[in-house]
Amino acid sequence: MGEDVTRFNSLLLTSAALLLASAASAATPDSARIVDEGMNRSQVMLTAHELMDGIGPRLTISTNMRKAEDWAIAKLTSYGLTNVHREGFDFGRGWDLVSSSVRLASPRPIQLTAIPVAWTPPTNGTLRAPVVVAPMDRPEHFAAYRGKLSGKIVLVSLPGEGSEPATAPFRRLTSEEIARDDKFQVPHFDPEEENGFLKRIDFYRQLDKFLAQEGALAIARKARRDGKLVFGEGYQHSIADAPKLPAVELAAEDYRRITRMAKMGENPVLEINSDVRYLDGDGKAYNIIADLPGTDPKAGYVMAGAHFDSWVAGDGASDNGAGSVVVMEAARILRQLGVRPKRTIRFALWSGEEQGLYGSANYVQQHLASRPATYGPGHNLLWDETIRSYPVTPLAGYGALKAYFNIDNGSGKVRGIYAEGNAAAVPMLREWLSPFAAMGATEVVAGPTTGTDHETFQAVAIPGFQFIQDPLDYESRVHHSSIDTLDHMKADDLRQASVVLAGLLLEAANSDKELPRPPLPTQPLPSDPFHYDYPEPK
Repeated sequence: MGEDVTRFNSLLLTSAALLLASAASAATPDSARIVDEGMNRSQVMLTAHELMDGIGPRLTISTNMRKAEDWAIAKLTSYGLTNVHREGFDFGRGWDLVSSSVRLASPRPIQLTAIPVAWTPPTNGTLRAPVVVAPMDRPEHFAAYRGKLSGKIVLVSLPGEGSEPATAPFRRLTSEEIARDDKFQVPHFDPEEENGFLKRIDFYRQLDKFLAQEGALAIARKARRDGKLVFGEGYQHSIADAPKLPAVELAAEDYRRITRMAKMGENPVLEINSDVRYLDGDGKAYNIIADLPGTDPKAGYVMAGAHFDSWVAGDGASDNGAGSVVVMEAARILRQLGVRPKRTIRFALWSGEEQGLYGSANYVQQHLASRPATYGPGHNLLWDETIRSYPVTPLAGYGALKAYFNIDNGSGKVRGIYAEGNAAAVPMLREWLSPFAAMGATEVVAGPTTGTDHETFQAVAIPGFQFIQDPLDYESRVHHSSIDTLDHMKADDLRQASVVLAGLLLEAANSDKELPRPPLPTQPLPSDPFHYDYPEPK
């Protein structure tokens, strides 16, 4: 029995030694130092406090965004980074929300939860008028309300019914959920398919013009989610495309209350005071760029980015103050450690992401590859049009960028990375993540993810990646909402994300191998050459 115990203990010690040796071979001295600095002397939550609590929401070309740009430049410069600068691009006009109040005046006084819709005009004092409930979501609905809207505040959303969510608002990903994305996504191209998002924005333009022609005084819409949340997104930021009517978004519960009163003939009257201001002095938005210089000028650079702009209902914390401070903290860690990478590491804070990936799309077009512009005056989604136009023409700096890493899925822990269909890159990405496996960053999945700035790089065949992150309560209640504040940012997760990003960047900057690039995109053929559809109504 004694010999068996001794033999068993010896086996345990040998196994433990092998595990430690394996971990040591995966980790480098630099990765251990990154973990130490990022976990024991983290500045990420202090930086988050300065940005979210101190400056707050950062709508593109707002006063707060200008403050945030100055703050970021000073901060990145204080870290000792080089080439810290703004890069401007044409955007439109700025807009500030100074204050607002929406009140039900009759049949009983109630202060309502509401927010002005971004880039809509002010009321110039308190606007008081009866409401009319006139749900519309396509131009064919306009005819039913002609001659009935003059002098009214028009409620344009269907009220629907209140309901409790069927799933918990806060969650972390399981291995099974992550594994579902580890599959090749078959490309789909339909040249006649319209972008639903673009169609909705165009409908809001038509709706605003129709209501103004009918003599309506203001527009009210319902927030898309219950829980007294408001969002206030708006997309008409061009001076030539400015909305004509003030518009507000009401919390779903308040909106439904008013529609019930109207249905019962109680003649609700609203008071709206929307104190907002247009900023037309500088029509450019600005990306913030900073470098940690490499030792080999011919080796090119790797890059990390997050969008810096936000909506204004909350403080823009999870979307995407979290990604912004993680990028800044990764820069601070690497500079604090005095690392000297072979390739330059570039850090970017993008502007205009929320209106259509403007910042990263402009960086790509200025530095990497051009595509023909197919959008016209007043069109406000540069990315959606130019990312799908052909041919793609590489610029002189195209080959210098070896990899781009984006972080924009809230403040949850990094669990891995989407390989974006670049199967040849998977082994290298796994190797670069391996020192941080014990922190939970283990997965490299084959599939893509959409809706953020890595897409503009992928679209010109630059290896561009987005991280897999625990969702927490990002999509369920925080994303773009009035509760997007620092309270929903998890400090441990942000420290982990900063460490993983810093480590991955350093691995990519020092690697003897370059990530394989997909082929340069060319005009695809229709996936279904035999497709028919009903014509769109005129």
